[in-house]
Amino acid sequence: MTTAQTQELDVQPTPLALLLLGREADPKSERGVECPGELPSPSDPDLVARARAAKEKLGDKVFVLGHHYQRDEVIQFADVTGDSFKLARDAAARPQAEYIVFCGVHFMAESADILTSDDQKVVLPDLAAGCSMADMATAEQVAECWDVLTEAGIAEQVVPVSYMNSSADIKAFTGKHGGTICTSSNAKRALEWAFEQGEKVLFLPDQHLGRNTAVRDMGMSLEDCVVYNPHRPNGGLTAEELRAAKMILWRGHCSVHGRFSLDSVNDVRERIPGVNVLVHPECKHEVVAAADYVGSTEYIIRALEAAPAGSKWAIGTELNLVRRLANRFAPEGKEIVFLDKTVCFCSTMNRIDLPHLVWALESLAEGNLVNRIQVDKETEAFAKLALERMLALP
Repeated sequence: MTTAQTQELDVQPTPLALLLLGREADPKSERGVECPGELPSPSDPDLVARARAAKEKLGDKVFVLGHHYQRDEVIQFADVTGDSFKLARDAAARPQAEYIVFCGVHFMAESADILTSDDQKVVLPDLAAGCSMADMATAEQVAECWDVLTEAGIAEQVVPVSYMNSSADIKAFTGKHGGTICTSSNAKRALEWAFEQGEKVLFLPDQHLGRNTAVRDMGMSLEDCVVYNPHRPNGGLTAEELRAAKMILWRGHCSVHGRFSLDSVNDVRERIPGVNVLVHPECKHEVVAAADYVGSTEYIIRALEAAPAGSKWAIGTELNLVRRLANRFAPEGKEIVFLDKTVCFCSTMNRIDLPHLVWALESLAEGNLVNRIQVDKETEAFAKLALERMLALP
């Protein structure tokens, strides 16, 4: 339909329609695509030397964190590597560092800002490095969900549990409503705690981690779980369905881990006899049920470290990490392959490349603070409350 036709029908194109037609822009989606100053060329042969020089010039003033899913070209400059929560805690344990350069994604940098002192400044080399899962739950959507639970008469029975992979706003909502944060390592403990506080759990934003933990680790049934879809009226659920459920799962997922399928598992078993299938709990329930081992990123690394020489492994997690582990353990005779035939990096993690890291480090070395991630005080206070509840878990 043309613009003239819509005018004749007195139909106003929605903001989304205008965006898709290229007639409007979404400022939030465009964050970080330009850097003040000149971004180094990816073909610059001196990038590695420039990064080293800037880091040496900054000395103890800078502390570089590298998430496991980062590119090799970036991870080589990390002072510590780990998952999102480990890195945030490592930053908090380094109070002498004025600058925390977080090579990860936006919600991770927010968590680091929440846990570090006011004197420390958290920098994300590319502000467009977001997380599709975290973006699937906005503060407005979650507030509306709580209204739906209130109207169903169950809000007082519900304890929110939010995955670490969520925005500061969602962590703050969780803290404000008596809930806690969890990681993929301690999700069971977090849910056990939550069910001691109330009768039901609202699990945000990853439905798969919530379902897998409830069913696989805690003995609930699939019927105990319902999925709340923020894009449908009342989440697509009746009041009766909400009242009957124990686990109210947010309709969110990881775009990388969600790619793995039961066919992926069956195919790799046919191709590699005797293979051990090891997957992350963000994978779909049927994938987790068919796997031999299930665990967090840190669990995956420890399992491969302990694996006997000559063993074969198909890993269901982000490709940068799988490839790095395959290279690391190849000399020990361990065969490690990616679970899916299709190559799939985390596209937002990969936005942190060497040119952006060099730009950020050189800017800081010149006294220019760039791409600072700063959580407002009220949000920080409630988010920190939820994080502290997690830290207090037995």
